[in-house]
Amino acid sequence: MFTEPSNIAQKSGWIEIVCGSMFSGKTEELIRRLKRAKIANQSVGIFKPQVDNRYHASKIVSHDENAITANAVETAAHIHLAAKNYNVIGIDEAQFFDDEIVNIVDQLANKGKRVIVAGLDMDYAGNPFGPMPHLLSIANFVTKLHAVCMKCGGVASYSYRTTNITNQVVIGEKEHYEARCRACFNL
Repeated sequence: MFTEPSNIAQKSGWIEIVCGSMFSGKTEELIRRLKRAKIANQSVGIFKPQVDNRYHASKIVSHDENAITANAVETAAHIHLAAKNYNVIGIDEAQFFDDEIVNIVDQLANKGKRVIVAGLDMDYAGNPFGPMPHLLSIANFVTKLHAVCMKCGGVASYSYRTTNITNQVVIGEKEHYEARCRACFNL
């Protein structure tokens, strides 16, 4: 279980990354952390990429339908402009942002902000996804979540695409993807 660090004695912010495969609970964990920050009366700004409109245009929604209102932004630069009035910044589906997200997250943390980022660490082919590897390398805290393999019930860390579409980005859920363990992913 992740315990939120306290910034009372710190002079700078920090970066938390929540990563893993599809259906591992990344968004659920992001929402949990953001709600706890709100309970603590911290000012919270929440962002998601505009391209991810699976469930709702202006909410982050988990597969379990837990939701929190968010700002849908076109590029990472829009986050930097809007985040200045918040102490805690939540970013969902970071793999869909351009590489500028890395600099923005770093700058926000350097300004004393707590930045919580959730995203897929690997794409459907098992390759590092978008800016996530760089974000993982600059993070102060990393939480890698696992799903249940939809083939054997084992520990899943891969997002297996069930369709023949070869584009790296295909927005979807159960109609396009299954969580798989290493063995079942490589069948």
